[in-house]
Amino acid sequence: MKARFLVLVCILASAHASAADAPPVPAPPIIGATSYLVIDSKTGESLAALEPDKPVAPASLTKLMTAYVAFRALREEQIRLEDEVTVSEKAWRTPGSRMFIEVGKRVSVRDLMLGMIVQSGNDASVALAEYVAGSESVFAEMMNQHAQALGMVSSNFMNVTGLPSDDHYSTARDLAILARAIIEEFPDYYRWYSVKDFTFNDIKQPNRNNLLWRDDSVDGMKTGHTDAAGYCLVASAQRDSMRVISVVLGTSSAKSRIDGSQALLNYAFRFFETRLVYEAGEEITRARIWKSANEHTALGLLEDLYVTIPRGTYDSLESVLNIPALLLAPVAEGQPLAELVISLNGSDVVTTPLRALADNPDGSFWQRTRDGVSLMFE
Repeated sequence: MKARFLVLVCILASAHASAADAPPVPAPPIIGATSYLVIDSKTGESLAALEPDKPVAPASLTKLMTAYVAFRALREEQIRLEDEVTVSEKAWRTPGSRMFIEVGKRVSVRDLMLGMIVQSGNDASVALAEYVAGSESVFAEMMNQHAQALGMVSSNFMNVTGLPSDDHYSTARDLAILARAIIEEFPDYYRWYSVKDFTFNDIKQPNRNNLLWRDDSVDGMKTGHTDAAGYCLVASAQRDSMRVISVVLGTSSAKSRIDGSQALLNYAFRFFETRLVYEAGEEITRARIWKSANEHTALGLLEDLYVTIPRGTYDSLESVLNIPALLLAPVAEGQPLAELVISLNGSDVVTTPLRALADNPDGSFWQRTRDGVSLMFE
């Protein structure tokens, strides 16, 4: 065999602009946080970061994980929004922010969810945990199990509220992973994070995320504050087809966390863009399959492929297809057969398998014999 791979190179767009025409990306703004991370929600690409893996006390950002576990329980029909939860004395006595549920009273899961998400109710969080898992400690174990499954390798949760506790910590990176998972897995429930106020027991409380009033593109997510954690905010915003998530930890005031988050979101939208490169099921190329019923098999992707790149550099993207020179039948639909590499100015942006878009079974005796002879001369 003369070569192990056939390498095909193509420019993804008409090269009427070059990378030299695109303005350089400046450094992100200085916002006075202990750590932060800004990512594109669709691709997970990091757009700006300051010590994103530094373990910190997450304060009420913990309730994002509490909500995630509750959302999973709802999806798996372990609980229902209409279920009535009897409030325990422990939930009622939980200190800190609250939705003002009363011991012995029955409250729906829906109201407890809104009380936790909008009002940041510690009492609501404990009541939910006890209903889902029997106790807060067992629910915390579930939180850690789900965190590990999501790839949140630098987090550990000891409670469901974020009240100070030894060995209770997370990072900006892990919280960004969690926020992205909530948005992707539970879009219907995610809408609760945009609710600006919630009234329970004749007490109306506003959402503490003031960005909901300042920036129309912001539609979530969660604030947090303790003396140990400082003022924190996870925010998510969508402008046109691009969604950005920012995690800001350890600022000195409620105003600074809002101003800092706004500055980072504006920076991400101004200097980066997310583009669809190939659609799911689109034929990107065709590969020769030897000894098969069909001489060629279409190759493509099973999911849409997006890239996040500096704004104005899309026309400089290059696509490289690494296709093995020898591919033999049978081929199953979805089977990885080649490799797609998308690069920008010599740096790889995405590397992903190219998969068969259809089955291609063994050929007839004559087809197999013919190809076998041809391969001998190759």
